[in-house]
Amino acid sequence: MTENRSDHVYDKIFVARQPIFTQDMQIWGYELLFRHGENAQAALITDNDQATTQVIADGFTLASQGLRKRAKALINFPRNVLVGSAPYVLPPERCVVEILETVEPSAEVLDACLELKRKGYVLALDDFVGEPGFEPLCELADIIKVDILHRKPTEVMDVVKGLDRYKAVLLAEKVESLDMFKVCQRLGFVYFQGFFFSRPEIIPGRKLSSSQTTKLRILKELSEEESTQNRLVEIIQADLAISYKLLQYINSARFSLCCGITSIQRAVALLGRQNLQQWLRVIILSDINSTDKGQELVGMSARRGRFLQLLSAHHPTPFGPEGMFLLGFFSLLDAILDQAMDAILGTVSLDSGIKCALTDRQDPNARWIRLLEELERGDWAGLEMQATVMGLPMTLVHITALEASRWAAEVMSSVG
Repeated sequence: MTENRSDHVYDKIFVARQPIFTQDMQIWGYELLFRHGENAQAALITDNDQATTQVIADGFTLASQGLRKRAKALINFPRNVLVGSAPYVLPPERCVVEILETVEPSAEVLDACLELKRKGYVLALDDFVGEPGFEPLCELADIIKVDILHRKPTEVMDVVKGLDRYKAVLLAEKVESLDMFKVCQRLGFVYFQGFFFSRPEIIPGRKLSSSQTTKLRILKELSEEESTQNRLVEIIQADLAISYKLLQYINSARFSLCCGITSIQRAVALLGRQNLQQWLRVIILSDINSTDKGQELVGMSARRGRFLQLLSAHHPTPFGPEGMFLLGFFSLLDAILDQAMDAILGTVSLDSGIKCALTDRQDPNARWIRLLEELERGDWAGLEMQATVMGLPMTLVHITALEASRWAAEVMSSVG
């Protein structure tokens, strides 16, 4: 961002980013969901004028922060924007044009789709449920997204059979459970989107590895108030990989240092105890589960923790800044470790109120986690409703979410 205008545009854009996995749980891409901050419930993309085209470009740039280099980005396009010039501001090698389910296959729409394909864009048909009338779009689509939310396996099977005659690969969206993920695998879906991956797969008798247990002990120590800066230095120096990552992080563009830092002690002094503690938690957690699923969950955990911590500086919260960070940061620990949350928390030092919020969805403080979930889903109406109930201004929610995403992207860039 080189001008104030860009910062101004970014500050008005809400962004949610939902991962899309392959059959073997590798990250293939993300769906990027934008809304305008001045009216969270209204769709951002409404027409094909120059202003909308600019917001699409800016929204993609904003949402791409921390995105994997080879990951595809799916972006929704209603009719007016699809037939205009807006899609062409996006790079065809990275972006998939997602045709909304409300788009009728008129001659103008089909011509626009053919031209996009000629220019190298991949086309995805959104929210397909088997209704007639969309056959021409099914013929053109490279990917057909099948909405499986609240559908029985037999119903999904019927939709899949109806799509057999098309060349498009199938993407199962709104997959909310691991059981449905496995059903869709068997039915031949290639890609999967939804929050199934954030649910723990608990297998009786499964135990943590010695390495995971060791790292959990370090997380426990990092959560204790008496953990001193000298002890943090000892933890870092005992692990060559973490030492290297810290020096990479402190010498990154984020800190704009005039000369390189080569001393762990100096890096620790520059970061400060709280910032170092939070950075170290993310690094340790990323080492616990290095799979694509694990790394996605760690990135989400970092955003969640930072978001709640920043909110606590501007709005009353049940716990202090450190406690709010831990509430968000540990909220996906069960899915990262595929263990029951209450069993894991027995090994981590946390305030009893935080533990209750993490283990009991009916606990009053669990609403902060529900707020995070609405934000991640891009359910703007649900987010605004939840924020209103909690007395949170949407402007504060947006600015805080934006800053948390930037911070998490910077920290996660030092993980690899």
